[in-house]
Amino acid sequence: MATTRTAETHWEGNLLEGKGTVALESSKLGTYDVNWPARAEQPNGVTSPEELIAAAHSSCYSMAFSHGLAGKGYTVEALDTRADVTFQPGEGITGIALTVKARVPGLSEEDFQAAAQDAKANCPVSQALAGVKNITLAAELL
Repeated sequence: MATTRTAETHWEGNLLEGKGTVALESSKLGTYDVNWPARAEQPNGVTSPEELIAAAHSSCYSMAFSHGLAGKGYTVEALDTRADVTFQPGEGITGIALTVKARVPGLSEEDFQAAAQDAKANCPVSQALAGVKNITLAAELL
């Protein structure tokens, strides 16, 4: 069954001096401030579209990786995934670096790396971000 998730943004002012809020409407988990300096300079307690994309990508990747390994009969003890999304003003998102560290008993390094790459290729958020030309993955089996 298909699901739809919703977020809403309210913005006031121009790009450089304006500000807004983004509300996670589906989950009702909160409303967060957004502005241009959080994207192009320092966050200073304010989020950005890129940080939200990083959250979506790291969580989706972890789910896809865990699911793929379970399908091969492995039990994941832990996956810690980080997504670093690089934003270049005037160009947009220029890269995403995924880093994952995992504890999966009985899994060989070769099978681990293959499963990590498969999750990167098949995670729905990775697929949605296919327009980003430089998505890298560093995977470490602990």
